[in-house]
Amino acid sequence: MPNHYSLMRGWIWMLPKIIDLFSGCGGLTLGFEKAGFDIVAGIELMPEACKTISYNLDYRYGREQTHICGDITEIDANVFKDRFGDEGCIVIGGPPCQAYSLAGRAKLKSLGEDRVNTNDARGYLYQDFLRFVYDLDAKAVIMENVPESTNYGEMNIPEIVCESLEKHGYRAYWTILNAADFGVPQLRERVIVFGIKNSEPGKIMLPIPTHRCGSDYQTQCQKRFESFGKNEHFKIPNSSDNACEAWVTVGEAFSDLPSLFPTANSKYRAVNLNEEMEYATEPQNAYQKVMRNWYGAESFGSSANAFRNNKRDFTIFERMRQGDNFTVAAQIADELFEKEAKMFNYEPGSENYKKLKKKMVPVYDRDKFENKWKRLEESKPSHTLVAHLCKDTYSHIHPTEPRGISVREAARIQSFPDDFYFDCSMGDAYKQIGNAVPPLLSYAVAKSVYGAFEENTNENN
Repeated sequence: MPNHYSLMRGWIWMLPKIIDLFSGCGGLTLGFEKAGFDIVAGIELMPEACKTISYNLDYRYGREQTHICGDITEIDANVFKDRFGDEGCIVIGGPPCQAYSLAGRAKLKSLGEDRVNTNDARGYLYQDFLRFVYDLDAKAVIMENVPESTNYGEMNIPEIVCESLEKHGYRAYWTILNAADFGVPQLRERVIVFGIKNSEPGKIMLPIPTHRCGSDYQTQCQKRFESFGKNEHFKIPNSSDNACEAWVTVGEAFSDLPSLFPTANSKYRAVNLNEEMEYATEPQNAYQKVMRNWYGAESFGSSANAFRNNKRDFTIFERMRQGDNFTVAAQIADELFEKEAKMFNYEPGSENYKKLKKKMVPVYDRDKFENKWKRLEESKPSHTLVAHLCKDTYSHIHPTEPRGISVREAARIQSFPDDFYFDCSMGDAYKQIGNAVPPLLSYAVAKSVYGAFEENTNENN
């Protein structure tokens, strides 16, 4: 188990305990655990995700389950008051983002005019998050969400949260961090709210990036930093220009993992998520070593090497180049279909022609779904993983094999270590991974929080 104590000037001091809300499968939690914090309680609504976090956080250490599977709106914060003592607690969590995200807004709108995102109760669950913060008198607060939470109707949720925290005796600010700047092989920008009690002498500093982009490329949020700066509590994140390491790429994340489906003619095999396979090579870079040694002992193989049986599309995937999207995929599908129809002498417009087209050509609207399919590029970080992976994996097609990414490859893109297990269905695993905070991003945030309490100890001695 991790060490939750620190030795300072010959005596031991204890960190505040972690209360983990909206935990999902545990991405945010995992980073805090690695930084040395003790996660003593939490809440997660989805039984499958609660099972995942309980296995990886508790059962692997022989502990009883710490997380409650339930609806936070129906749970009193007092249920956790016996989980910590004078050291106090830190409340962390990421309230659901579906009401804020563009994908979530579009889905709600499609269900009817009365289903606008601002009518979605999930958009206000940050209030229950704050209820726990105040009722538990948390010493510090970390809240994570999507950048779209800055424009929820006319409301800027992170700004509202910071204003509320200030009124309740906290120093608070929010920023936007890119996971790629902290060693995650993925461009994933997330709002992070930092808060610490006024009674605590330490300050939570902005995390310092460890990785940098090798060009002058700007992310969507970086282009908006000036407009974000008009908010009183927004802080521009530390620049990554001085980081020593380049962004981790998809190729660097995947190259030691086993080959699963070399060609479109390979035989598909259903794989249990608990089945382990040997690595293809020894670790080839620092990222792979971190993924294999997260818990202190090197993994001897990787589990969760399952991927979807997209039988119709394997031949399309095989002909796509790295970086190609659905526009290209649709053209490839048309070419394959016309060749097949000609071979069988099917007349255009005939029943056989129509049946074959339905069988071979994806039916998505080509004007609206340009980026529904995307083949990953080995030389770059991945684009953002989303929970829609549970429906299909067209958004993240393997760069060198003609298939969607496996569960383990999705976990690698998110920086979940190879010893992190998903004892659930393939769809649930994809959903949990897509919804999660990358553990390496969480680890960077947790180290900043740790530094604030380490500073407290120094000032008190």
